[in-house]
Amino acid sequence: MRLLSWIILLPVALAVIAFSAANREPVALDLWPLPFTAEPPVFLIILLAVFAGFVWGGLVVWISAARRRRRAIAERLAGAEREVEQLKERLREKRLEGP
Repeated sequence: MRLLSWIILLPVALAVIAFSAANREPVALDLWPLPFTAEPPVFLIILLAVFAGFVWGGLVVWISAARRRRRAIAERLAGAEREVEQLKERLREKRLEGP
């Protein structure tokens, strides 16, 4: 699994480095309605937009899976409660049998 992550991560990292090196020109970024103007490099704006999209997508997936997580937790809890009751019953039976 570690080798697979390196096989995927290395080309992606090389592509990001090549993209960043090729797009270093500054771009005027007007922050309306604020009176500020920033001049970050093109690659920074694009990489931040991609990162923001990644985070937003992860947040949407996490929120949409909340119902399934809640259901899975409830099922595990119900199973654990059933097991506790079974163990209590077995303990009562052992006590009634005596030593």
